[in-house]
Amino acid sequence: MGFGTMLIAVPQFFMEKYSYEKYERYSPSSNVTPSISPCYLESSSPSPSSILGKSQNKISHECVGDSSSSMWVYVFLGNLLRGLGETPIQPLGIAYLDDFASEDNAAFYIGCVQTVAIIGPIFGFLLGSLCAKLYVDIGFVNLDHITITPKDPQWVGAWWLGYLIAGFLSLLAAVPFWCLPKTLPRSQSRENSGSTSEKSKFIDDPIHYQMAPGDDKMKIMEMAKDFLPSLKTLFRNPVYILYLCASTVQFNSLFGMVTYKPKYIEQQYGQSSSKANFVIGLINIPAVALGIFSGGIVMKKFRLGICEATKLYLGSSVFGYLLFLSLFALGCENSSVAGLTVSYQGTKPVSYHERALFSDCNSRCKCSDSKWEPMCGDNGITYVSACLAGCQSSSRSGKNIIFSNCTCVGFAAPKSGNWSGMMGRCQKDNGCSQMFLYFLVISVITSYTLSLGGIPGYILLLRCIQPQLKSFALGIYTLAVRVLAGIPAPVYFGVLIDTSCLKWGFKKCGSRGSCRLYDSHAFRYSAKHTHVALCSYSSFSATS
Repeated sequence: MGFGTMLIAVPQFFMEKYSYEKYERYSPSSNVTPSISPCYLESSSPSPSSILGKSQNKISHECVGDSSSSMWVYVFLGNLLRGLGETPIQPLGIAYLDDFASEDNAAFYIGCVQTVAIIGPIFGFLLGSLCAKLYVDIGFVNLDHITITPKDPQWVGAWWLGYLIAGFLSLLAAVPFWCLPKTLPRSQSRENSGSTSEKSKFIDDPIHYQMAPGDDKMKIMEMAKDFLPSLKTLFRNPVYILYLCASTVQFNSLFGMVTYKPKYIEQQYGQSSSKANFVIGLINIPAVALGIFSGGIVMKKFRLGICEATKLYLGSSVFGYLLFLSLFALGCENSSVAGLTVSYQGTKPVSYHERALFSDCNSRCKCSDSKWEPMCGDNGITYVSACLAGCQSSSRSGKNIIFSNCTCVGFAAPKSGNWSGMMGRCQKDNGCSQMFLYFLVISVITSYTLSLGGIPGYILLLRCIQPQLKSFALGIYTLAVRVLAGIPAPVYFGVLIDTSCLKWGFKKCGSRGSCRLYDSHAFRYSAKHTHVALCSYSSFSATS
């Protein structure tokens, strides 16, 4: 895991330094004549066209060999190594605890392990939030020459730094595993427990677990010979199959939401990516950890059997999903972006067929509709670029770029007399900030409620199968969740979310990049309908 995680960061040391679209063309340096106007007027076309021609030649030259980059191989191999390291932890670790702990304490110990596993992402999100505020090439370039800030849409954080830190910590965490003994004495209370009759409700042919002296030296051929019969036995267990189906669908919903929740917060509530990661790491994940730990405490304190654990798992899942779906009612209106969500007059929404980035106010400007360099006008409307806002002069105050004489700003607010704007998107109104607080509160309650049934569900999984198949069943469960949920969920969620994109970005070689602006309503509805379908099926499987 450690080496794989660090391997993912290797491309940073072989790739060229990140280059962004510099705004110096909008802003004059000190003691220098004014720069070219953002709005390339027809009367001054010779100079800009020559500049653009040179820029096109430079870009074409840079694109040679760009598509043949093999840096993805390091990421692929790194994730492969991480997967090999992560795989034994859940099936073997949970089975190890359940075998050698007393039955009354097993749920509590498993809850502690799962809680610690959840605490890790807290530091991961906080570390990601910190790295997102650091420039991607920190340590390789002079930061005094960087003219953009983390709020700029072109900003790229130090994504690789988190992988190096996490990889080093994973190497340190591996050291204590060398100190674990091969075997432990089994608890007498476990041998004499009266759970056999309760297990017999779920197991057609219960086999008492007895550890033979040669079990730990079983040959590979014998293990391969028992694979198909063991798999057949598992798939004939209706409780195991229903739990496996419910968990797979449940994790589809979970992986989809976790993957795109930071983006959802950014687009719906106008928060920065660093703040979105910080909020998730500081608020949501601790609620999940507390819920898992509480589930283990409840199982231990009230000595819940399999039937009671099943009811707790079902109740927390159904109630948690109802709360989860209510989150999609807490949305904000679209940001006012000229030509995409509102007209250039700012008086009415723009339908899909009416979207046009060009208007009478910028008709004399030679602007590109593929660029995304948002500018916030003093009228509260965001413009795709200063050129499309018709701005004819610019000035710099620190790292802030201020544009003046913007004809489109005056087009929407002719009486104000202040036709200026500043680089960056306009903030959403105060009502959206209040809605974001409601979203956080309900999100915390939802996370706690859903995770409360995690340990009871695990106990149900462990008790519904023969003891000698425990590790194998957990391995199949982990494989199914990762292959059928962890891989496809982010893909089809991403495809559905991309259908709500209003403005695509473009890479320097002309291919389509990431989405810069989403339709908030379409984003919310597509996510809601997908989660409704998944949650309904998961609840049906759990009820069965």
